[in-house]
Amino acid sequence: MVAARTTVNGKVTPISPAAPHTSVLDFLRERGLTGSKEGCAEGECGACSVLVARPGVNKPTDWVAVNACLVPAAALDGQEIVTSEGLATAGEPGTPPTLHQVQEEMALRGGSQCGYCTPGFVCSMAAEYYRPDRCAHAGAADGGPADTDAGGTTDAEHGPNGFDLHSLSGNLCRCTGYRPIRDAAFALGAPTEDDPLAQRREQSPPAPVATEYTQGDSVFLRPGTLSEALRVLRERPEAVVVAGSTDWGVEVNIRSRRAECVVAIDRLPELRGLSVESDHVEIGAAQTLTEIERRLDGRVPLLAQLFPQFASRLIRNGATLGGNLGTGSPIGDSPPVLLALEASLVLADADGEREVPLADYFTGYRQSVRRPGELIRAVRIPLPLSPVAAFHKIAKRRFDDISSVAVAFALDIEDGLVRKARIGLGGVAATPVRALATEAALEGKPWVRETAEAAAQVLRAQGTPMNDHRASAEYRSAMLGQSLLKLYAETTEAVSS
Repeated sequence: MVAARTTVNGKVTPISPAAPHTSVLDFLRERGLTGSKEGCAEGECGACSVLVARPGVNKPTDWVAVNACLVPAAALDGQEIVTSEGLATAGEPGTPPTLHQVQEEMALRGGSQCGYCTPGFVCSMAAEYYRPDRCAHAGAADGGPADTDAGGTTDAEHGPNGFDLHSLSGNLCRCTGYRPIRDAAFALGAPTEDDPLAQRREQSPPAPVATEYTQGDSVFLRPGTLSEALRVLRERPEAVVVAGSTDWGVEVNIRSRRAECVVAIDRLPELRGLSVESDHVEIGAAQTLTEIERRLDGRVPLLAQLFPQFASRLIRNGATLGGNLGTGSPIGDSPPVLLALEASLVLADADGEREVPLADYFTGYRQSVRRPGELIRAVRIPLPLSPVAAFHKIAKRRFDDISSVAVAFALDIEDGLVRKARIGLGGVAATPVRALATEAALEGKPWVRETAEAAAQVLRAQGTPMNDHRASAEYRSAMLGQSLLKLYAETTEAVSS
């Protein structure tokens, strides 16, 4: 087997002697590429972000920004990385490099002071700069630099040049503030035809590489097929399974967790499908949330509401539905939504597959019916979808925060009656739960204020809310009831029109 190596700023670089748990951030800094910084070591600040070449949605390759502090260097065996240092164009000997347009706009518009966070902002901004379907709106001159004082933005989170500020939702700045950074983002034009990173999008990304990287007593494995992965997990049930490493990377950094065997499944083709059939949508467990969002393009409205509120773009670029469900966390944001959608999970092991309704999947705190050696292969969402859908996330920050309470609704309302109600809850029990009693209180009733208020009283008593540093049990209960009243207020006009 070929020695593990990755391409960094165009140069093939061996991963050895890094340990299997060594992050991409530490790997780069040990090689003198110190633009990426460690600010939080848990994917909250974005100071570490780098660009990785990944399979594209609208072109063969997308440049995707990821948190280098979370991803093991071994996970990028055979792949391509571009750091903030690699964005600039090298000059003649003895002359400084030519700044990339993103770097230049950040400098011109005062987007950097101490500079600690700047390289991370630059990489996240560059990923959005190279997004193939980013296009200028009214007020931007044919893809050229946009005058942010001239108006023309479609909303507060998108510039006239099509720049989506959600791409920076995982980057924090403690000195400059965000206005000059936003101005730099909104001033970006389109990549030039001779831009090498723009040209790179027209070529296929690196193919998945089977990896067996061993240092000392630890090994990082990337099987080539699902059957091989399942065989490894049968032989080594203690192995830690990772996809985007957005959860495991935190365990490694903050809690100093180590594993003798880590198995990466994020690039297995059998886990990367996405199809819309006549009676269901099937989403591969290793599709990233960003990929799902862009490929579905709003065809599942409840998921479309979830994605912007799920952590940050940097996290969504690595996180997967399989990982979010596999951890069994009671405060994960996707389970309430998938419960409301009546989703089921396709579980696979070396003996075959089985399908389990998500409502039957969780058995206790971070426990499930998934057996040792079994993986989540796909999520299935039945069709047709309920036309009234909403996801309410109650948290201390609007974006990039953990839920205190999460509530997902999917209702069928016909002729003024609630024909069907499905409600998923997170953060109010040891597991994500269906609000069965509230569903029963709604079904068959007229969708009027009195029904909503009576059902809200039932919803307040659902689950077993607890007091913790995020919210009190009383607050959580109050928010449950309030969320249903909010749904009624949001939907009454739409249903009656």
